[in-house]
Amino acid sequence: MTATRMIQAIDLHACGEPARVIVGGVLDVPGATMFEKMQYLERDGDDLRKRMLREPRGYPAANCNLILPTTHPEADAGFVIMEQVEYPAMSGSNTIGVTTALIETGMVAVTEPFTHLKLETPAGLIAVEAEVSNGRVMGVTFENVPAFAAHLDQTIDVPELGKVVVDVAWGGMFYVIADAEKLGLELVPDRAGEITRAGEMIKAAAREQLPCVHPENPSIHGVTICVMTGTPTVKGADAKNAVVVSSGQLDWERPTTWTGVLDRSPCGTGTCARMAALHAKGQLPLDQDFHHEGILGTIFTGRLVRRQMLGGTEAVVPTIRGQAWITGYASYVVQPDDPFPDGFTVGDIWGGEMDKPIAH
Repeated sequence: MTATRMIQAIDLHACGEPARVIVGGVLDVPGATMFEKMQYLERDGDDLRKRMLREPRGYPAANCNLILPTTHPEADAGFVIMEQVEYPAMSGSNTIGVTTALIETGMVAVTEPFTHLKLETPAGLIAVEAEVSNGRVMGVTFENVPAFAAHLDQTIDVPELGKVVVDVAWGGMFYVIADAEKLGLELVPDRAGEITRAGEMIKAAAREQLPCVHPENPSIHGVTICVMTGTPTVKGADAKNAVVVSSGQLDWERPTTWTGVLDRSPCGTGTCARMAALHAKGQLPLDQDFHHEGILGTIFTGRLVRRQMLGGTEAVVPTIRGQAWITGYASYVVQPDDPFPDGFTVGDIWGGEMDKPIAH
């Protein structure tokens, strides 16, 4: 077989969310930090994201992570996260997936019953503790970057939905948080289409009406993702959520092209943003477990462990615990005469044009 650009990857899911991890085929990319490496990929190497996430090798709900040599002296490995329309600085489900891939393939030194790692993400250094039994990762707990509320109980004008009260918080990405039940939406898989369409409209409106900038990195700004909250349905859960991730660009003139997908997991950074907003309202204290249910009924367990100032902004440091399962090992190739070397999108499930990721 004649093929070029061979990529070796491990496919996993973290409580339902796909978390493909590239472990071979890319030696390194330029950049003095993981954030700069992310910026290089977005600017000069975006063909990799398209190839791995678009059809025929990917699909709208897929994520991908690229393992890279770390630039931080304390880190064991680094990685860059790639999603359908952006390169997020941090992702919880992907961190859980990357940790599982590193340990279960022996890419890092493993000890049982606990393996401790430090991973360099574009958002910063992440401390990880993995529960390991007979070589299997039974659970991953990581201490996330500091989270904070940017806007609380703000009313925005949303096309078709009218006035909607929302919060905006940072948990590794800037989330707009809205109550699904007040919009007449039930957080169940059968209503995913309605949830995603409402979430995309709320996200676009919040991005316009509620500006936000990371206090220590002005290159990160603006809402790019949405948490829809609801009443838990699983015993022991404290709250339920469905996170809406864009799979196509928004076009105000053609609202039927506003497309998104639901995060299949309870969403790690979304859970951190939700906890930060609840804490800012006095509804979630430090050192209390927060069991967050996702659209599939799986649970991530969060906890706020301490307060911290972040560039003059009051923040809280969260931890997240979840689990991932490997589903396959694959080599992805591009044959010389493939008419779609960087993949393609079709409007029946992808919506509008996707050539340009959302700028940070």
